[in-house]
Amino acid sequence: MFDINVISNILLVDDDETSIFLQTHLLTDVCKFKGNIQICYNGKTALEYIKGEAEYEGQSNPLPELILLDINMPVMNGFEFLEGYAELDESLRGGIVISMLTSSPNSHDKEKADRYQSVSDFITKPLERDTLLGIVEKHFS
Repeated sequence: MFDINVISNILLVDDDETSIFLQTHLLTDVCKFKGNIQICYNGKTALEYIKGEAEYEGQSNPLPELILLDINMPVMNGFEFLEGYAELDESLRGGIVISMLTSSPNSHDKEKADRYQSVSDFITKPLERDTLLGIVEKHFS
């Protein structure tokens, strides 16, 4: 079994409390992730986090190695986040893996996600253990 702890910083970008709970449970309880998990409830706060414009939990913002990005969120959705993310300096984007998550199996969302070079994976929720470990193994081994 592949060890998720080869990475140390994960950013969850999702507005749904149930999804956040399930992803956090999967990471910490099921996969025994011991690193840093940050949560942003929309794309705007996620961009602010990455740019270091806001403190989270009283600490500086470690750049995530993996972003689990929901599509449908208020304020700024996942696709709008990707537009803003593409404009960030390479020093802020380099090495970050973005896995886009959706609760809708809409083929148009998949086609749209495929147009973004920054999107590494497109996953239908709920995120499962084997899928998560597969992402980590694929991108961080």
